[in-house]
Amino acid sequence: MSLYAAIDLHSTNSVLAVLDETDRPLRQCRLPNDLPAILKALEPFRDELTGVAVESTYNWYWLVDGLADHGYPMHLVNTAAVPQYDGLKYSGDDTDARHLAHLLRLGLLPEGYIYPRAERAVRDLLRRRFYFVHQSVGLLQSVQSAWARHTGQCLSAHAFRQLTGEAIEQAFPDPCVRLAVLAQLSVWRGIEEQVQQVEKGVLATHPRQGERDALCSTPGIGRILSLTIALETGDIARFAHVGDYVSYCRLVKSERISNGKKKGQGNRKCGNKYLAWAWIEAANFALRYSPPIKRWYDRKAAKRHRVIAIKAVAHKLARAGYYLMRDGGAFDVARAFG
Repeated sequence: MSLYAAIDLHSTNSVLAVLDETDRPLRQCRLPNDLPAILKALEPFRDELTGVAVESTYNWYWLVDGLADHGYPMHLVNTAAVPQYDGLKYSGDDTDARHLAHLLRLGLLPEGYIYPRAERAVRDLLRRRFYFVHQSVGLLQSVQSAWARHTGQCLSAHAFRQLTGEAIEQAFPDPCVRLAVLAQLSVWRGIEEQVQQVEKGVLATHPRQGERDALCSTPGIGRILSLTIALETGDIARFAHVGDYVSYCRLVKSERISNGKKKGQGNRKCGNKYLAWAWIEAANFALRYSPPIKRWYDRKAAKRHRVIAIKAVAHKLARAGYYLMRDGGAFDVARAFG
């Protein structure tokens, strides 16, 4: 007899449900987030378990890896795509766990990608860089705003990086305003130092070197951005078609159309936000380094909003990137933007 298990994982505890082929619950319990305790609860059903589904939004590494190490067939639930029964009057952790096991039994469970452990640490380190860069840009823009408010002049990013204590004292005679700017500048410098340390660390690794080399042939994609794209993409073979990949990159519309009219929109956040950022970043740099891409963008921007035009460039780059990672070779600007 085949059995199906699901674990609804929370921050401090987990809810386990084990069902048989008729959806009859054989085990339903709440357990602490302790791997030996969960293994003990699953042990009586080990030989008959077809799979174990785990639903979690952020803290699944220890559980999925630990159960996989003990030979359990693992399934990571795509929480954003789990269908719910309409008309339910009550739902809770127990019903949610049973529902996941039920979907696993039917073969309808929407699954997420269990990223390989060997490359997971480097990918997560690049995500920390992403966070630091956003913090750095926010601090830079805050100082630029203060400069504009108190001097009436614009402060470029290059000029910001050249600021001296004397220039700040002249621009901000009020000691409280000056202290606020100096504090932000000090934090910015600390973050920039950490970004450089992270970049140095990730460049010392060599995962997915072939895919990175192919991506680096694209205008606007360097060593860090190519590594980010390759690691966030993972195994390119998991995307059957290029359309699946660009959708995962959040570069397609999420509209619902009926009879030529917009009737609503789907989940705009479905996909990988880090890949979305990486391809938009690549598009902005491509405009600087590739005249053909810049000309294509200018024609698009003349007809549509700049944001739509830059996203259209990112969409084309992502499509090209899919084939580069799948087949190798070098970027051909004439094929992508001809």
